[in-house]
Amino acid sequence: MSIPTKYNPKEIESKWYDFWMQNKYFKSEVNDKKPYTIVIPPPNVTGVLHMGHMLNNTLQDVLIRRARMMGFNACWVPGTDHASIATEAKVVDKLQKEGINKEDLSREEFMVHAWDWTHKHGGIILEQLKKLGCSCDWDRTEFTLNPKLSNAVIGSFVDLYNKGYIYKGHRMVNWDPQAKTTISDEEVIFVEKPGKLYYIKYKVVGEENTFATVATTRPETLFGDTAVCIHPEDPRHQNLKGKKVEVPLIGRIVSIIEDTYVDLEMGTGCLKVTPSHDVNDKDLGEKHQLDFIDIFHPDATLNDIAPEEFRGKDRFVARKLVVKALEEQGLLEKVEDHTHKVGTSERTGCIIEPRISDQWFLKMKDLAKPALDAVMEDKIKLFPKKFKNTYKHWMENVYDWNISRQLWWGEEILQVKSGMPLG
Repeated sequence: MSIPTKYNPKEIESKWYDFWMQNKYFKSEVNDKKPYTIVIPPPNVTGVLHMGHMLNNTLQDVLIRRARMMGFNACWVPGTDHASIATEAKVVDKLQKEGINKEDLSREEFMVHAWDWTHKHGGIILEQLKKLGCSCDWDRTEFTLNPKLSNAVIGSFVDLYNKGYIYKGHRMVNWDPQAKTTISDEEVIFVEKPGKLYYIKYKVVGEENTFATVATTRPETLFGDTAVCIHPEDPRHQNLKGKKVEVPLIGRIVSIIEDTYVDLEMGTGCLKVTPSHDVNDKDLGEKHQLDFIDIFHPDATLNDIAPEEFRGKDRFVARKLVVKALEEQGLLEKVEDHTHKVGTSERTGCIIEPRISDQWFLKMKDLAKPALDAVMEDKIKLFPKKFKNTYKHWMENVYDWNISRQLWWGEEILQVKSGMPLG
């Protein structure tokens, strides 16, 4: 028998993996041995594995093989995640390339395309895991939309609702205009981008040539302004107290309000308040009982609140048109270069639009406490240890989790259960 002069990984790895599979070396059944189980963090069915999956699954494989050799009843449960936003975005993109718009399909028709994608790409990912040599118990393979798991998700939702952890609220959310859905705070990636700072003049009502100048990176949102805010102790603006201004281009008369939230060291000391499209402005709006005016359609084009020449325009197209109109009317004092961090969607890369919306939320404070205690008391140990403080910061500063999405692919909130309102 001749020995090859070069190692052929494809041939050797395939040979031995097939041997392992035929002899069911990775299969696990309930017995008297001490159990050692890993449930794979399921990869999304959105394409193919990447280097992060390679590292993650190699570490799991090392741990499960070690446990198996030490005599544990080792069980590594494989599976894939339906990944609602990411998968729907991929399917929508695929359909667009075929000349099909999602809006022209019924939900049932769209789901046929989504399942086709899942069957194709979910299978690719599982085969890639096998090529890595992963010693999973493949007889236990699951998919997060399989009936058993799907029913468990619905059951958990109802249980958490009945216990008072899940509620429906009218709150500011992260809106992805491309996917047309909310996303959680954890799915927002802040990216440093070059931009502009626009200094806009708001005419003081009843006074000739008197203006309150605000600085903003988003002039297109002025159509939703319902106040201008100053710091009560700002010496520059004592003359503005109790007065009103006219919102440029739309003519809306709004009050000048006072609040210590305004930073005396930043900008002009005058802040335009747009409660429907900024998290901090929302707080000011609620505190001072201002009107909330939504100026965007779900795709981030301007709605009928804006003057006719701006309606239906994309927010960034509208920005240029607004700046031009302000300049023509002598209401643009100056423009400066400005670098700032912009929230983008982890799933689509689209710039996030803050938006007031009715959504489902999960109360996190009480749920986070036992998770925090387990790590702080070393019942669960993090490696390296330095991440213990990072974890502590996360758990102590957690916000209620926006769990609902405006998508067709995924779990649905459809019916009244245990006194639940319709979702």
